[in-house]
Amino acid sequence: QVQLVESGGGLVQAGGSLRLSCAASGRTVSTSAMGWFRQAPGKEREFGALISWSGGTIDYAESVQGRFTISRDNAKITVYLQMNSLKPEDTAVYYCAASRRWTVVEALVDYWGQGTQVTVSS
Repeated sequence: QVQLVESGGGLVQAGGSLRLSCAASGRTVSTSAMGWFRQAPGKEREFGALISWSGGTIDYAESVQGRFTISRDNAKITVYLQMNSLKPEDTAVYYCAASRRWTVVEALVDYWGQGTQVTVSS
């Protein structure tokens, strides 16, 4: 099992920035990628960003490309999501995800964090 604990959510004005963190523990060696999904009120959970533990392969959803940056610290087994130029439509619960395979498909994610709320006011 892999445990994921997110932190860093909060309330920010449009145009502002937030940094999310996700600390992983447990059998992290079984995972090949970690990332972030988000779920806005009344919508399905959607892919946001993904990074591999080795090789630094990265992928972003079009909606966050150019504004969000995902990074990792292998020594701390932690993944970060730097969110800049935030918009009200970025308001959502952000979930950390870990997978044994490289995937942006929610149904194929193996482990989830509990989620952290991000609210962007206009």
